[in-house]
Amino acid sequence: MMNMKNILNFLCFFVSVFIFSQTKSVKKLPVKNPGKAAVKKAPAETKPNPDLVVIKQDLPVLIPKKKDGKFGYVNQNGKFIIQPEYHIAVFFYEDCNLLNSPNEKVRKFGTKDYATVEKDMISYRVDKTGKRVYQFKDADLGKCKFEEYKQQLYQAYIMNGFYGLIEKAKFVNPADYREFQIYPQYQYLFIMEGDDVSDPMIVVSHNDRFGVIDVHNKVVIPFEYSNIKRNFSWKLGKMFEVTKDGKNYYYVDADNKTY
Repeated sequence: MMNMKNILNFLCFFVSVFIFSQTKSVKKLPVKNPGKAAVKKAPAETKPNPDLVVIKQDLPVLIPKKKDGKFGYVNQNGKFIIQPEYHIAVFFYEDCNLLNSPNEKVRKFGTKDYATVEKDMISYRVDKTGKRVYQFKDADLGKCKFEEYKQQLYQAYIMNGFYGLIEKAKFVNPADYREFQIYPQYQYLFIMEGDDVSDPMIVVSHNDRFGVIDVHNKVVIPFEYSNIKRNFSWKLGKMFEVTKDGKNYYYVDADNKTY
């Protein structure tokens, strides 16, 4: 009996030691402090400039304007946003030489978000706040990739010293007045460059004054100007560069509103 009792005591001791050793060997894994999850901040939204008002959707938000012999930019309300200090200022439009520049870093300045100006014989690109963001360098200028030229549907036709308008593909017999789009009646006629060759703006002269008509001979700009420049102002800005005294030029829109 004594031996059996000793054996039981030994077994109980062994089991208790085994269990104790197991509980000591089990270690609690450290719990990582999750902390605060990193939150990416959304980029701050660019607030629209309240001065860049849009009254007419088809017009530029900034329009070149000359004051005291220098050019700046006014908004559609006529307020100067970029003060006049330049010898040359053109519409905000793409510059294909910069868009195709071998210098990738300056290509962005060729987009329509910038305009070309010139001061003291140095040309710059400015943004819509007037900040000079780029100075032109010959090494940065790439070759322009010209789009396919849109052939004009109409052309001027002179008969008996007067200008009219014909549709080239249909015109055959000048003796038949019905073949003329506009029968010759003007002292001068010039078709402006634009995006819609089927409905171009046409600068004409009548009684020594200039105006603008459409292909249906409807007057768009009245005959009250001594000259209207035949340039890219209609294509780039849907505007006309006009003068009444032959010296001071300014822009008007298709409603003849002055800027």
